[in-house]
Amino acid sequence: MFKKIDHVQLSAPVGSEKEAIRFYNGILGFDIVKKPRSLEKRGGAWFRYDDIHLHIGVEEGFSPAKKAHPAIEVESLKEIENVFKDHHITIQHDDNLPSAKRFYVNDPFGNRLEFLEWES
Repeated sequence: MFKKIDHVQLSAPVGSEKEAIRFYNGILGFDIVKKPRSLEKRGGAWFRYDDIHLHIGVEEGFSPAKKAHPAIEVESLKEIENVFKDHHITIQHDDNLPSAKRFYVNDPFGNRLEFLEWES
């Protein structure tokens, strides 16, 4: 039946593609994925890091996802934390999940992102 989640889509304001690229590609290091020609006219941007696929869709009347979020497992939480600190991005630590270290950040549009590392 189900195989995997193909991608996660987050929303952003119309015209924010350059800011999405600056954040997801420039800061986080995701590769930019060329959208199919049939979808280019809708705007937005697609990103990939190994098997993690994030799509940023633009929409009128945008409202950020403040509770709903993707959770991205990382190998070194401290490393990604330092990346965010270097870019003056606010980190919200959370120690409520047993056996994991994690924190949340907001992307430039206010969407919540979780980064976590499971303890062995």
